[in-house]
Amino acid sequence: MQLSLRQQQIMNVARQDGRVTVDGLVQSFDVTPQTIRKDLNSLCAGKLLVRAHGGAILASGTENVQYEQRQALYSEEKKQIGALCAAQIPDNSSLFINIGTTTEAVASALLEHHNLMVVTNNLNVANILLQNTSFEIIIAGGVLRHRDRGITGEATVDFIKQFKLDYAVIGTSALDEQGALLDFDYREARVTQTILSNARERFLVSDKGKLERTAPVRVGHVSQLTDVFMDECTSDELQVVCEQHNVTIHTPDKP
Repeated sequence: MQLSLRQQQIMNVARQDGRVTVDGLVQSFDVTPQTIRKDLNSLCAGKLLVRAHGGAILASGTENVQYEQRQALYSEEKKQIGALCAAQIPDNSSLFINIGTTTEAVASALLEHHNLMVVTNNLNVANILLQNTSFEIIIAGGVLRHRDRGITGEATVDFIKQFKLDYAVIGTSALDEQGALLDFDYREARVTQTILSNARERFLVSDKGKLERTAPVRVGHVSQLTDVFMDECTSDELQVVCEQHNVTIHTPDKP
């Protein structure tokens, strides 16, 4: 599609930050919200962007947004989600924490806990948890991904199978309204599936933006979970699916 100069500049911002907001673009370009919404609608129609709450995100059906961009996306919301999830995990318990920027927010929120045993395939999580000397931190073996310090592969799967822990805290790259958990990397999906199979209670942490994305690899379904922690559940259909499977959705207004 033929892009105007402003639309090209909007795409540059989206590639740099992972998302754009109507309010931010109005300030940057000194135009009306209606003008920006028209630009975003055109870019979404051309499948360059996907509409998201208050703006749009990069359209990416086969490749994830870069780690640094994901860190910036919904950063305040992820802190809220992390606190919600951490409040459900008692001292002296054991848990898995997998790859993801939202699971890293959970790790930060757990730092006031005591005597946790944490098995993780996320070096960022391990580095965060090192600040609490009462924690026992076990790092899964496998192939280290440079881009996000995640560890994946069959060796990781075999390592995790050795454990049966109290909790699993997992993230997801995308979440559809029918309850499917989706990812971009089949090796990471295999690790997450194994984590879910070896935990007594299974927590998903996800910002509402994951409902506006898609990814090609099926990890599992919300019916495999016990609880979901979100900043806001914007899908009535997903709420119905969770209710059907007795999965509790926790949000800041309904902890």
